[in-house]
Amino acid sequence: MFSGTVAVLVMTVAAVIASVLVHFEVAVRISRKLEYWQLALRGRFLVLFLALFVAHLIEICIFALALVGLQALPETGQISGSETVALWDYFYMSAISYTTLGFGDLTPEGGMRLLLSAEGLIGFMLITWSASITFLQMQQHWAVGDE
Repeated sequence: MFSGTVAVLVMTVAAVIASVLVHFEVAVRISRKLEYWQLALRGRFLVLFLALFVAHLIEICIFALALVGLQALPETGQISGSETVALWDYFYMSAISYTTLGFGDLTPEGGMRLLLSAEGLIGFMLITWSASITFLQMQQHWAVGDE
């Protein structure tokens, strides 16, 4: 029991740190690149949205891989609701947790609940961070009136 709890805690902290670092790197790099690229306003926001979307997908994959890793370890919990859990099911579980949609046909049991709870919180924070980045870009460039 104790080793399973430690594994869940370590995997949760690692996934949170990795996700925050991915988001930070994408946010900083895309903000700097947008300053140098001579793009029309529509192009600028398309690039920004795509970069942030890809960042969120990577972060969802980080947590999905953490779920796969925990599933392989004893006493860390499981995903119930299906006889067999495929790789896409881990991605699905991660995505519904990250976006705070809530569980449906698949539900976590045991220590995996901690990982997915943390993912819901960090996902909400990172989505909000993306909204802030987008707002700042809009505020900076819509005042100029570029099209």
